[in-house]
Amino acid sequence: MPKTVADVMSRNPMVVRPETPIQEAIQIVAERRISGLPVVNAEGQLVGILSETDLMWRETGVREPAYITILDSVIYLENPARYERELHKALGATVGEVMSKPPIVTTTPDTPLQDAARVLHEKKLHRLPVLDASGQVIGILTRGDIVRALAASE
Repeated sequence: MPKTVADVMSRNPMVVRPETPIQEAIQIVAERRISGLPVVNAEGQLVGILSETDLMWRETGVREPAYITILDSVIYLENPARYERELHKALGATVGEVMSKPPIVTTTPDTPLQDAARVLHEKKLHRLPVLDASGQVIGILTRGDIVRALAASE
């Protein structure tokens, strides 16, 4: 019988709320040695994902967009909105200010593992939140979970 997401997912993952201080979230990620956290609202609905990539902006800093000036006019060579988003992430004090927001790719516990693995691979994702029928986060499926399932089946 083919494996499903429920067979290999990490159950009851640690979650944070948008108002959680970013330093607290950094501590959770570091202490638990995980690469990301689902972000849920007061009703437990998924509203975002906080990943290591989101947290890296604090350390890497933000590069000002390239521009040229011609006749006292500024012409941006890159989208300045990207700079504003990156700056907001780098300076964010709460999870809600730093997290990646929807659309977020999710899965359900009854999804065939092969299908979920395909989504992770094709979309170049590291984790898939697993939601129940009411939209509550009940697990998380990571690339590591799939690799461990492969190792266990040999």
